[in-house]
Amino acid sequence: MIPGLEPVELPADAVEVGRIQGAWGIKGWVKILPYSASPEALFSSKRWFLLPSERGPKTPFDGAVRLRIQQAREHSDAIVACAHDLTDRNAAEALKGARIFVPRSSFPTPAEGEYYWVDLIGLAVVNRDGVALGQVTDLMATGPQQVLVIGYEADGKAQERMIPFVDAYVDEVDLQAKRITVDWQPDY
Repeated sequence: MIPGLEPVELPADAVEVGRIQGAWGIKGWVKILPYSASPEALFSSKRWFLLPSERGPKTPFDGAVRLRIQQAREHSDAIVACAHDLTDRNAAEALKGARIFVPRSSFPTPAEGEYYWVDLIGLAVVNRDGVALGQVTDLMATGPQQVLVIGYEADGKAQERMIPFVDAYVDEVDLQAKRITVDWQPDY
């Protein structure tokens, strides 16, 4: 086992936020591929939970392990991090491909009117008339805006509709009620 890795249970609110790309430098730092353009969750959490890659490089651990982070920061076009007790390049390179999870409870609080995508997945979507349009199954970044991907069933078949996640169409996001109200009609 690599020093600094502690076998643990994955937290119930764990969210996958990135992947280790390999070693960075000679002192045990790792280079990270974040799944978000704004990787604040990686920076704010001092405990990362790793799971082996589902395919690709074989990691030296099975199941979830905890990695105590000393520092994570941006460097050029990448995110780099160092962990307690991870002090050499070989140990860092052995983590290549590991998936990084952070407890949702350790994410920074978003600003008013901002939401983490993970919080929107699964919310019911209704229009102003109370007509159910489906459930958020995904979000897509299309450059200038994000788009809600809404799953629903019609004529016994799974369907999708896409609604731009902008103020012109989204009236309210109620995380407590698990509902998004939109200015959208079922036949759009």
